[in-house]
Amino acid sequence: MDGTKRGGTIVSGAVLILLGLPLVLALSQEISFSVRNRTNGTIVSSGQKRTYLLHVPPGYRRAKPASLVISLHGAAGWPVQQMETSRWNRLADEQGFIVVFPSGLESAGPRLWHVGQGAGLERDVRFISELIDALSAAYAIDATRIYANGLSNGGAMAFVLSCTLSDRIAAIGMVASAQTLPWSWCADRRAVPMIAFHGTKDPIIPYGGGRSPIAPDLFPSVPVWTARWARQNGCGASVESRMAADVTRIAYGGCTDAASVVLYRVEGGGHSWPGGKPLPEWLVGTTSDGIDATRVMWEFFREHPLRHAASASVPSKLSATEEP
Repeated sequence: MDGTKRGGTIVSGAVLILLGLPLVLALSQEISFSVRNRTNGTIVSSGQKRTYLLHVPPGYRRAKPASLVISLHGAAGWPVQQMETSRWNRLADEQGFIVVFPSGLESAGPRLWHVGQGAGLERDVRFISELIDALSAAYAIDATRIYANGLSNGGAMAFVLSCTLSDRIAAIGMVASAQTLPWSWCADRRAVPMIAFHGTKDPIIPYGGGRSPIAPDLFPSVPVWTARWARQNGCGASVESRMAADVTRIAYGGCTDAASVVLYRVEGGGHSWPGGKPLPEWLVGTTSDGIDATRVMWEFFREHPLRHAASASVPSKLSATEEP
């Protein structure tokens, strides 16, 4: 392998590790994607065909508006993978909400969500906003109960949505989230409820912040990031409680508009979805079964409806006349 090819491989690997699944998983993801991925919906957004996987529970009835949960895959992932990892469908059937797994775009690199400043971010935000519009037109969606969550790069995208679609997204959830944007970027001051899960032995996104051993990028400390969110939401001091042998709940109360902030610290947990389908342990670390992140997240969502639903479908940071 010559120097140019080797350098390109290293850079591509670092990007994958930064934003989603490790490089070794990503090498086989195209084969897995073509064989196993399936989507059942498309829309055209910003001139591009965008796809998603929608799950409507058997008990859905148009006479009763349903909550909508938007679940975002990590980089190099895809909708079916996120569905299987999070197991949202099983809970959706039990609780009667609709869940959708949108697909990021694959361009020069892996399939991902654009969480850096620029046109890519704006296009992804517009896609999610227009997806909400499309689903709201086809189904009876409760506009006060639309929630977003994601794994790794998907978690970072959930943060982006909390800053750009806070008039539509009632609350967000982040699992092993890969934060890349500074807090100063988020100009939206609406207090958005947030729940997060992060393992202390995450080999990809270090819990205590700093540089990943396999990527050059600097990540914020997860507890410091969470405390910053709590301050922005006007919350008081945190209270810790043990939820399982390996899980500690760090909750901030007294927040503005009851916009709670909660972090679940998973002792020894890896870059994975607690209580979900395990990823290869030798690559991402341990997947804890001490807590069901999906069920706990849903309980948090149910407690935090949007007080004032949006009347417009255009993302709050994007002009209605802005070109894609």
